Amino acid sequence: MITSARAAAIVFTIAALGAGPATAAADLALLKDLTAVVVLLGLPCDRVVGAARQADGSHIAVCRNGKRYRIFINAEGRVVALKQ
Repeated sequence: MITSARAAAIVFTIAALGAGPATAAADLALLKDLTAVVVLLGLPCDRVVGAARQADGSHIAVCRNGKRYRIFINAEGRVVALKQ
């Protein structure tokens, strides 16, 4: 289970990275954070290798194993990953 402090840190990072111009370091940090979210939620993904920010503020994460997840914050403030 993701602690609220860790989830808040991940959400802040994801939001901050989506707000400005992307750099290679920022992209790498985003992929690492998305990997942490998916793994901590217990979903099968060894590493996120690609991500796309959606208009609603969510991200589509693509795992090395081909699985795709939509990652977002739900109405209760929890980090959620839905299989796509």
